[in-house]
Amino acid sequence: MNAAAPPPAPEPRGETTSGVRRRAATVLDRWPFRRKLNVLVIAPVAVVGVLLGIGVNSQLQQAREAGRTAELVRDSGQVTKLITDVQAEHRQALLLALRYESARPGDPLPSTADYREAQRNTDAQMAAVRSAFGSGLPDREEQALEYLRGLGILREKLERTYVPAANIDPAYASAVDYLIDGIGLDGFSGASDAPVIALLDTVLRADASHAAFESAVFSAQTRDANALTGFSRAVEAHRLYDYQSERFSRIATPDQVLIMDGIERSSEQNGIEAQYAELRIDPSSLQVRTARELLKPMAAESKQAQTRLDITRSLMEQIADRADTLSADALRRALVMLGLALFGFVAWLAFCVLARRSVVRPLAALTGAAQQVVDVTAEELARVTDADSDDSTPLRPREIPVPVRDEIGELAEAFNQVQVTAAALLERQVQSRRNVAEMFGNVGRRVSNLTTRQLALIDAVEREETDHELLEQLYRVDHIAVRLQRNADSLMLLAGIRETEVDARPTTLANVIRASLGQIEGYRRVSLRSATEVTVAPDIIGDLTLMLAELLENAVSFSPSHTPVEVVVRPGTDVTEDGGALIEVIDHGLGMSAERLVEENARLIRRERLDLVPTKVLGLFVVGSLARRSGIRVSLSRTPGGGVTGTVWIPSALLVTGSSAGVTPSSGTGSAGTVAAFPTRPGQEALASAAAPVTATLERRPVAPVPEGGLPRRVPPGTDGKRGDIPALPPSHDGARPLRRRVRGATLATTV
Repeated sequence: MNAAAPPPAPEPRGETTSGVRRRAATVLDRWPFRRKLNVLVIAPVAVVGVLLGIGVNSQLQQAREAGRTAELVRDSGQVTKLITDVQAEHRQALLLALRYESARPGDPLPSTADYREAQRNTDAQMAAVRSAFGSGLPDREEQALEYLRGLGILREKLERTYVPAANIDPAYASAVDYLIDGIGLDGFSGASDAPVIALLDTVLRADASHAAFESAVFSAQTRDANALTGFSRAVEAHRLYDYQSERFSRIATPDQVLIMDGIERSSEQNGIEAQYAELRIDPSSLQVRTARELLKPMAAESKQAQTRLDITRSLMEQIADRADTLSADALRRALVMLGLALFGFVAWLAFCVLARRSVVRPLAALTGAAQQVVDVTAEELARVTDADSDDSTPLRPREIPVPVRDEIGELAEAFNQVQVTAAALLERQVQSRRNVAEMFGNVGRRVSNLTTRQLALIDAVEREETDHELLEQLYRVDHIAVRLQRNADSLMLLAGIRETEVDARPTTLANVIRASLGQIEGYRRVSLRSATEVTVAPDIIGDLTLMLAELLENAVSFSPSHTPVEVVVRPGTDVTEDGGALIEVIDHGLGMSAERLVEENARLIRRERLDLVPTKVLGLFVVGSLARRSGIRVSLSRTPGGGVTGTVWIPSALLVTGSSAGVTPSSGTGSAGTVAAFPTRPGQEALASAAAPVTATLERRPVAPVPEGGLPRRVPPGTDGKRGDIPALPPSHDGARPLRRRVRGATLATTV
C-alpha cells in the first residue's frame, strides 16, 4: 500500500551540521535589527584588529628569529674554530703515527708534546663552544661534542704505540661531520631568514670540506699503503668544496664570493694543490717522505688553516650583520604596522558608528510604517491564496510612505513596487491554477467519454463474437478500459470536478468493494471478509468506490505477488460509539517508516494543494481529497509482521438502514455477513466454490452469470441482464483462468 521504500537515513555528520545551521538561523531571526547592525559594525572591526595583530606579531616574530639567527651565526664561529683545531689534531696524530712507524727497534718513543698540545687546544675550544651556546646548545651538537670526548681512547693508544692511519682518518673525519650537522641548520629551511641560514650552511660546509681536503692530502703522503685511501678522500673532499663554492656564488654577494675565493689564492694553498696534482698523477709518488720531511708541508697547512679560518670568520661576521639588519627591519615594520593599525582602527570605528546611526534612524521609521502594511497584506494574502475560497477580488496592497530620499527611501519605493508586482504575480498564479484545473478537467472528461465509447464498442463486439479465446482477450481489454476510466475520475477529482450519477441507488458495502476490485489489476490476490451487512448512501458510492480502488491498487502494487491482500469489513462500533462501518485494507508488503506514516496520515487530513505540496503517492492524495469531501475518515498504520493497513471509517450518517435501502442482498454471500471470495490464481486451490450471481441494483449495469473460475462479465446497458446468446466461458486450455468482467458503478457479482 505504500508508494516506495523509505529513503535512506542521512549521514549523522550531515544531519548534525544541518541542525546546527537551523539553530543558528533561529537565533539570528530572533535578534533585533540594531543588534545585527552592531554585530556588522563590531565584527569587521574585531576581525581587522585581529588580522593587524597577527601581522604585527608576525613581524615581531621575524625580528626575534633574525636576532636568534645572528646569534647562531656568531656562535657557529666557535664551531668553525673547533673544526680547525680538530683538523690540526688530526694532522698531529698522523705525524705521530708516522714517527712510530719510522722508529727503529731500541729507539726511544717519539715525543707526543705536539700531539698533546693539539689535544688541549681541541678541549679548550670544546669548552668555548659550550660557553657560546649555553643552554641553547642543540642536542645533536651535544652528541658531537660527546663523540669528540670519546676520542680519548684513540688518543691514549696513540700516545703509547703505533696506530694505522686507516684507523685515525675515519675517527677525525666523522667528528667534523658531526659538528656541522649538530648545529641543526637544516631545521631553518622554512623560516623567514632562510637565505641567511643558507649562506651560513654553505660557508661552514665549504670550510669543513676544504679542511678535509687539506688533511687528506697530508694523509696521502704518509705511507704507500695509505696513499690510495688518502687520495680518494682528497678527491671527494675537493669535489664537495667545489660544489659548496659554486652554491655560495649563487646566493652570496659578489664581494662575499671574492672573499671566499681567497681560500684558493693563498701561497700555502698553491703548495697543497701542487701536492694534490702529484698525487693525481701517481698516488704513491710521495711515499718516501719521512716525518721530518712532512714538517714543512704541515707548517704550510697550518698557515692555510689559519687563513681559511680568518676568511670563514669574516664571512660569518658579514652574515651575522645581515641577520641583524633583517631583525631591525622586521622590528621597524612591526612598529609601523602597529601605528597604522591603531590609527585605522580608530578611524574605522568612528565611521562605523556614524554609518550605523544614519541607517538605524530612518530605517526605524520605515519599519513602523511597513508593520502597518504587513497586517493588512497578510489578511489579503490569506484570502487570495486559500484554495477553497470563492472570493476572486484581486489583492490591493497598501503603499508604504517614503520617509527619506536616500537608499532607504529607494528601498521603500522598491518595496512598494514589489507589492504591486507580487499582487499581479499572485493574481496570475491564481488564474494559471484555475486554467490548469480546467485543463485537467477537460482531459479527464475526454478520457472518460472515450472510455465510455470504447466500452460501448467492446460491448458491440462481444455480442457478435462466439470465439472463446477472442472473447477472453476482449474481456481483458474491457477490464483495462475500466481501470483507465478510474484514472480519468482521479484526474477530474484533482481538477475539482465532482460528477454523480443521477440514477444511483443505495448499494451494499460488499458490492461497492467488489466494484472497486473491478478497477484494479491484481484483484485475484484480494480476499474479502465481512462481519456486517450495511448499505451505502447513493451520493457517496462513486467517491467510496474510487477511494477503495486507490487503496487496493496501492496495497497490491507495493506488496510481494505471493502475499494476500485482505479486506475486512467490521461494525464501526468496534472503534467508536458513533457506529458506522469500518473497512480495513491489509497488505504485507514493504511498509513505511514511522516518519513517512505520520506525514501521509497528516496529508490525508489536512487540506493542501498538489502544486504546492507534491507527493509521489498520488493515490493517497486522491484518497485524502475524497475523504475530506465525503466526510469519511481514513488512516494508515503498520501491519504486524510488515506492511501497511489502511482503515476507512464510514460514519453512520452516510449509511442507510436495511428497511429503507431497497437492495436485495447478494446471493453470493455466505451466512452471517460472510462474503465469498474470488478463486485464487491458477495453481492454487479456490478459497470457495464459484458463487451464484448477484443481481445488480443499478439498472443500467446488470451483471451476467459468473462462469466458473472466471471474471464476472459486464452486461452492457439496455440488455436487462439477458445475455443468453453469450455462453459462459470455460477455463482456458493452458490452465489460466479468464479475467473477471467489470461492472460499472458497484456491481461485481462475486468477491475477490
